[in-house]
Amino acid sequence: MSPASSPPPSGRPPLRIVLVDDERMVRTALRVILEAEPDLEVVGEAASGAEAVPLVRSLAPDVVLMDVRMPEVDGIRATEQILATMAEPPRIVVVTTFENDAYVYDALRAGAAGFLLKRADPDELIGAVRLVARGDSLLFPAAVRALAAAHTAGGPAPAPAAPAWAARLTDRESDVLRLMATGLSNHELSERLGVGPQTVKTHVAAVLAKTGSRDRTQAVIAAYEGGFLMKKH
Repeated sequence: MSPASSPPPSGRPPLRIVLVDDERMVRTALRVILEAEPDLEVVGEAASGAEAVPLVRSLAPDVVLMDVRMPEVDGIRATEQILATMAEPPRIVVVTTFENDAYVYDALRAGAAGFLLKRADPDELIGAVRLVARGDSLLFPAAVRALAAAHTAGGPAPAPAAPAWAARLTDRESDVLRLMATGLSNHELSERLGVGPQTVKTHVAAVLAKTGSRDRTQAVIAAYEGGFLMKKH
């Protein structure tokens, strides 16, 4: 998936971003790319997860780009602490070198809105920030599926029983969850299902509530882990 990089309507204040990475050159490169866009502003940098948590609390940015592998407090723990201690936490995108990084999966389960590879090109980076800032999740379906399979691997095991929440989903909500797992945005869901945007938002909100998920990414992970996406109803 390549996030759309078109800017939001003019007149809005810039999206405020915090960069977290233990390599200064990486932070500098990200800052140069992001601040070339008039609607994006880097308001702070941290070189570790331990530095990131109080910085993010004080600055209250819209988006955090969080390196997943850092010494002492890594991106997973920092993500958990930020989300647990802020009433209105920012959207967090974890950044990694490897698509199959087990750390990424744990960060997504902790509540990160998605992940981005360090080799992503500037348009993908910019698009990712805008995408999560407007409430969507940065889902790479094939990668999430592979991460889920790796996370639940461990030798022969029976197929998982249907999660308890599956019985609470309506047929339409089940369809919405399966389509969410393919990476469709709300706009794309609206077009695919032939319903209005507000109806889609209602269905997505119901899916999140019934699966006990903070956001779309967590709902999709719950669906993979529970075997829901492998079942036909």
